[in-house]
Amino acid sequence: MNTTLSPFHLAIPVDDLERARIFYNRTLELKEGRSSDHWVDFDFFGHQLVIHYKQKTNIEGNHNNVVDGKDVPVPHFGIVLEWDVWHNLANTLSEKNINFVIEPYIRFKGEIGEQATMFFMDPCGNALEFKSFKDKSQLFAK
Repeated sequence: MNTTLSPFHLAIPVDDLERARIFYNRTLELKEGRSSDHWVDFDFFGHQLVIHYKQKTNIEGNHNNVVDGKDVPVPHFGIVLEWDVWHNLANTLSEKNINFVIEPYIRFKGEIGEQATMFFMDPCGNALEFKSFKDKSQLFAK
């Protein structure tokens, strides 16, 4: 199997395109790419994230699974960052008063797969996880 990473493309729904655009552009400091009246591209750490306007519905929202004693929102998406980059981002987001679903912390400390993680929501209710592995070679370790 090829282990070279290729950029992924992820399109997510947002019910307020302008609020989401401001969040991804100013809060997460992502570079904006192409856009229209109904969608906006962002450079999500080298990957293509597209927010698409979708009217809010009353369908069932997120649910949680317990991981390491914390209620992890499902579904969620995010990125695995380098250790120092993750810590810098965690500090930046804290300074911007992000309302964390799960505050930045170290999960599985001293175990295989030790990782830094944090969860928060975008303004339209999409759950994001940003993480970093102390030893990146343990990304898929059992």
